[in-house]
Amino acid sequence: MRVVFMGTPEFAVPSLRALAAVHDVAAVFTRADAVSGRGSKTRPSPVKSAALEQGIPIMQPQTLRDAEQIERLHELRADIIIVAAYGLILPLELLESAPLGAVNVHASLLPRWRGAAPIQRAILAGDKVTGVSIMRMEVGLDTGPSCTQLQTPIAEKDAAELTAELAGLGAAALVRALPSIGDGTATWTVQDESAATYASKVLKADVAVSPDLTGSDVVRRVRASLPAAPSRVTLGGRCATLLGVRPVEADVATGAISLTKSALLLGVADGAVEVTTLKPDGKAAMDARAWARGILDLDGMTWEAAG
Repeated sequence: MRVVFMGTPEFAVPSLRALAAVHDVAAVFTRADAVSGRGSKTRPSPVKSAALEQGIPIMQPQTLRDAEQIERLHELRADIIIVAAYGLILPLELLESAPLGAVNVHASLLPRWRGAAPIQRAILAGDKVTGVSIMRMEVGLDTGPSCTQLQTPIAEKDAAELTAELAGLGAAALVRALPSIGDGTATWTVQDESAATYASKVLKADVAVSPDLTGSDVVRRVRASLPAAPSRVTLGGRCATLLGVRPVEADVATGAISLTKSALLLGVADGAVEVTTLKPDGKAAMDARAWARGILDLDGMTWEAAG
């Protein structure tokens, strides 16, 4: 099968590699190189880097809405367009430019969590399971029917761990679905609109933690956080980002810090949480207990949300 692939972040890389192993990937469309770091250096997307490794032609248009991009798609003569977290809107004319249309590798069990941040929203909501859907794309936001879904328990996974797992699961689901899509035998299930939920982009406020929250809320918020929206706190006047926390049964006053022989505990509305890993401002991530041991009189001090 001749394929055009559209994707940008690390989540999309396993799908690209799985496709390239068994299909003819005519071209990869990905977002423009990001500008970051000192000297405003450009950094290619993970998908671009993977495409370069495999010698696949790369295209990085600013928009897909002009006639030039539609013509370019027609010239590639792809049988199908595969999309995985691309980041640009595909107009109807583009969706219809390939004989088999366009399908999306979406990181949720649709119709739950349509939109930009399905993985983080599933964690924040306390969902027990999540998964991936291979969905036929249409003009609406993640509203098309799906032909394949695979699921996994969320358990104690954080957003980074769950993203990596779903990336692999998405690649497996895609390779499984493509033969039946190609020969027209795929069974497409229309989404139940009454069960749809929307996964808006996660902001810093969504993962902010403070002593007035319950322990389960703090744990979910920290697990849902990512570098772009971290869970930052002030511990005894020192700013840090919480990277790992877990619920514990302990009697700690709300807003207090308790340093035991084996744990760094933070008092919350219904008890306490243990901090396992944190990143002090200006330093690398480290074991929370090791960090706390280097600070005098931390036990008995207070903690709060940081800006």
